[in-house]
Amino acid sequence: MLSGSDHRVRDPSCGIRWIVIDGQETDDALIRSSVRGDADAFGRLVSRYQQQTRRLAAALVGDADGDDVAQDSFVRAYRSLGSFRHDAAFGPWLTRIVVNQARNHHRGSSRRSSRERADAIANPVPEPSNTPETVLDRNEERRMIERALASMPERDRVVIGLRFLLDHTEQETAEMLGWPQGTVKSRTSRALDRLRSRLEKANVDE
Repeated sequence: MLSGSDHRVRDPSCGIRWIVIDGQETDDALIRSSVRGDADAFGRLVSRYQQQTRRLAAALVGDADGDDVAQDSFVRAYRSLGSFRHDAAFGPWLTRIVVNQARNHHRGSSRRSSRERADAIANPVPEPSNTPETVLDRNEERRMIERALASMPERDRVVIGLRFLLDHTEQETAEMLGWPQGTVKSRTSRALDRLRSRLEKANVDE
């Protein structure tokens, strides 16, 4: 049953009905329009996922190269829309592309520093509701997290980024990375243990 702000629209080219929620087309509607050559439809998809894509890319390759990887990911996604399964969710599909593009980026360059990648996780772009005072209050904690993450393996940063930066579930993370769900759970636990250990050591050293 649709609410008062939801309604259905029909694509005349295929007769498929889509639900439009709160005046916004669903991802699937925009994907179908994009495949038919509607550049504006894909632009709306980019706007919808731009922030989380940029944050994940920056966490994986460093802030300096995050924009490039995010842009490359959207280009790859656009070129691959024809193979997108419409019974799947667009967000996790796009995230897999970002992770793969980040890996390709690492293989092609050795310029990224682990400190940059840690900084991207520890210092996400503040939400509009964050006041300058609130951001300043978190600076010391962020510096500690930044130092702790800097020496962690890439797979730890990936799983922490997906689970806690983008708030994906264990099942979603498993699907994106192609890992068994039990592996995601165990690697997340070990990554958090390593992070806690580094933070505790930092506190002792200070």
